[in-house]
Amino acid sequence: MTYIADQKRYETMQYNRCGKSGLKLPAVSLGFWHNFGVHNDYENMKQMCFTAFDNGITHFDLANNYGPEYGRAERNFGQIFKEEFSSYRDELIISTKAGYDMWDGPYGDWGSRKYLLASLDQSLKRMGLDYVDIFYHHRMDPETPLEETMGALDQAVKSGKALYAGISNYDGPTMQKAAAILKELHCPFVINQNRYSIFDRTIESNGLKQAASEEGKGIIAFSPLAQGLLTDKYLRGIPADSRIAKDGRYLHEDALSPKRLAQIKELNDLAAKRGQTLAQMALAWVLKDNDVTSVLIGASRPQQITENLKIIGHCDFTAQELAEIDRISL
Repeated sequence: MTYIADQKRYETMQYNRCGKSGLKLPAVSLGFWHNFGVHNDYENMKQMCFTAFDNGITHFDLANNYGPEYGRAERNFGQIFKEEFSSYRDELIISTKAGYDMWDGPYGDWGSRKYLLASLDQSLKRMGLDYVDIFYHHRMDPETPLEETMGALDQAVKSGKALYAGISNYDGPTMQKAAAILKELHCPFVINQNRYSIFDRTIESNGLKQAASEEGKGIIAFSPLAQGLLTDKYLRGIPADSRIAKDGRYLHEDALSPKRLAQIKELNDLAAKRGQTLAQMALAWVLKDNDVTSVLIGASRPQQITENLKIIGHCDFTAQELAEIDRISL
């Protein structure tokens, strides 16, 4: 049976302009990092995509090496797109990235022109697409000239294989240098993707958040729940199905120090006073001002998506609440 989208899918979602560009993104976007890999249930993946789109999430975010295995998330998305979403292509924003380790040898990593353009071709083939809406360089490269990397993004756009350019995991000064290069090339660079949460405010200390605002560029925040720490999941121990228990690559048990647990409990109490779960408050906090265009959520089941979407229209904080969050977390 072919998927038919909910006709009311745009009624409750909020769409924010991406910096000073013409592009708008949903306040909540769906990331494909961990839960669209080789070990995940295909039917569940489809249902998560359906739930997201039925609720106005028009932006699906991928990267060449998302999985596991490398490339698997793009392949799974490509199959879902072919079976269910091809008629909705012009209603979707699909992004992918290159910049981390992808294939063996000296040409499958970092920021060379050869790597980025070859990776984009591979990504398009895996997803069965003619173009992506946003193509990102995934991380700063200390050795490749920035002009070369930005030139590759420009070529991706001018070739018609991407509509917009983005960069991810850059700091403020490097982003401004990249923006100047892309401006001279007349390349539509519109967005920065960076880690941002109550527990990780690096984009504030490294100048990225302020520089993006000054340059008129959008920000989309990943890991807004700090790999699950900003939820009630760990308040009563480590569940068997948690990321710490199942996959310790990105979140280790020692992250749950007594101090961190105390912070989580206090934040959970504050969220309850706001009428939100801790996860909802943490997502809302990321969107509390106009500097962040969209927040990326990960999900392992459709119900998590619908719970996260309850933040729409509820991202306002009092000065006292913000001060209390800072007191607890900093």
